[in-house]
Amino acid sequence: MTCDRCENIVAYTRRYSGEKLCLQCFSKSIARKTAKTISRYNMIKRNELVAVAVSGGKDSLALLKVIDEMASVHSFRIKAVTIDEGIPGYRDEALGIVEEFCSKLGVEHGVYSYKDLFEMTLDEALDLRENKTSSCSICGTLRRRAIDHAARDIGADVIATGHNLDDVLQTFLINMLSGDTAKIGWMSPDTTGTLRRIKPFCEIYESELVYYAFINDIPFQSEPCPHMNEGIRTEIREFLNSLEGRHSGVKNSLYQSVLRVSQAVKSSSIKQKTRCKRCGNECTSSVCSVCSVISGLKGNQT
Repeated sequence: MTCDRCENIVAYTRRYSGEKLCLQCFSKSIARKTAKTISRYNMIKRNELVAVAVSGGKDSLALLKVIDEMASVHSFRIKAVTIDEGIPGYRDEALGIVEEFCSKLGVEHGVYSYKDLFEMTLDEALDLRENKTSSCSICGTLRRRAIDHAARDIGADVIATGHNLDDVLQTFLINMLSGDTAKIGWMSPDTTGTLRRIKPFCEIYESELVYYAFINDIPFQSEPCPHMNEGIRTEIREFLNSLEGRHSGVKNSLYQSVLRVSQAVKSSSIKQKTRCKRCGNECTSSVCSVCSVISGLKGNQT
């Protein structure tokens, strides 16, 4: 059987579209789809510096490779930033992989730690938390601020993360199930603000990025986060994968619904941006979520 785009042997079939591709055409399709997403939403402008958040996982390393290739032929620059949460035995492997991969690509790389930024590692923070607060909730809040800090430190205009279509769907359902519907209004690929956050892989299945990383010999972290099963994201991932297995293309359909719901929520509940009275960062309340988390944790110290 030959590839739908050339005469090479088929290596991958997209069940949701029926498209049959060889290795080369599959890799090109990922790069092309990423470029189309960036162009459609005007994610990166001419001469901008993009901070690529690279964790050491397959998605972020694949994004670094794709966006580095784009930067070489378009008018923008990239630098990689990695956040060290301070999880013993987990982050060490990733830091080594990212450093080596960045060196291979010739991409400048910086590491920023929770300990330096917040005076505590994630494990130290979890020791102080109340039982009702999940590790993912704390880590996600701190990670977002740490990436913002890293981007500003290197003078970036844009932050690019490796979130894929599956990540978007999972986050949408988590927000719905938790009743945090306001966050849904900010899930659209459209970005605003002085420091924009973009998700160039937001329309690509996670399974395709796994295959892309494999056939392009992209090394990625094998050690799973020890806290990954505290929340419900893993269960939602398995549920969506099960649905996709029985109803091919359902993820794409749900993604289109997420976009429509996000736009509707955003237009009806836009909050006036202000500055946190403690740290001065932009937020929608008098005290930002990061300061609330940090003060809560430190208040639990004995």
